[in-house]
Amino acid sequence: MASFTAADVKTLRDRLGAGMLDSKNALVEADGDMDKAVEILRVKGLKGVEKRSGRATTAGLVAAKAGDGVATLLELASETDFVAKNERFIDLAQKVLDAVVAAGASDLESAKAAPIGGQTVEAFINDEAALLGEKVELRSVKQVKGDEFAVYLHKTSKDLPPQVGVVLGYTGTDAETARSVAQHIAVFEPRYRTREDVPEDVVAHERQIVEETARNEGKPEAQLANIVNGRLNGFFKEVVLDDQPYARDSKVATGKVLKDAGITVVDFARTKVGA
Repeated sequence: MASFTAADVKTLRDRLGAGMLDSKNALVEADGDMDKAVEILRVKGLKGVEKRSGRATTAGLVAAKAGDGVATLLELASETDFVAKNERFIDLAQKVLDAVVAAGASDLESAKAAPIGGQTVEAFINDEAALLGEKVELRSVKQVKGDEFAVYLHKTSKDLPPQVGVVLGYTGTDAETARSVAQHIAVFEPRYRTREDVPEDVVAHERQIVEETARNEGKPEAQLANIVNGRLNGFFKEVVLDDQPYARDSKVATGKVLKDAGITVVDFARTKVGA
């Protein structure tokens, strides 16, 4: 009979993030040899990678790192919250983030190809997924440029790692207001910085929709232009950061708050787990 204790099972489970039964069976197969048990779990896990490929990854975490002129925001996804809050998974996210930043990767494709420990980030993640026993994938990588950065990582549950991340790149010196605006972005999800950043085809499409809607409502032709412009302004207030009512004072536009604080937003990115 294999010689190991319940403490050995727990040690192996904590070390790899594997299930308790899987850890016990690996130690039985390895006749109590901890290192051999690790290899057994790794091999069995790798064999299951293909089987897990079609599974949905709706849990995970967001992580960010700001450096000299560039900040990176990523989402590492898992199947369950159980793995998402596992220390091995959290450590994996940090290692991946460091590798992505070191490679200067600005998008998902280049991030997956970034080098780490003699292999690519994608291969490294697959190796770790084998030990964690779930499908794990790097699902989003965004790069933001600026002179200064405000990073806000929000926990939707105190028991889980951050689920919503925002990086705000800006010029200015009011770090407190910059962080507050990053928090605003986390809640209100703007898609553009200014009206000028909204693509012309997007504006044209929205104009067509509100005009057709107004006509179908039987609005007078003479009032149509004003009605369309008013509804377009409402659209801008939904998707443009400068136009959105500020989270801390809905009577003031966020753009005015930024201007009063001497802040110019260069760029921003927002990521939510599973979105």
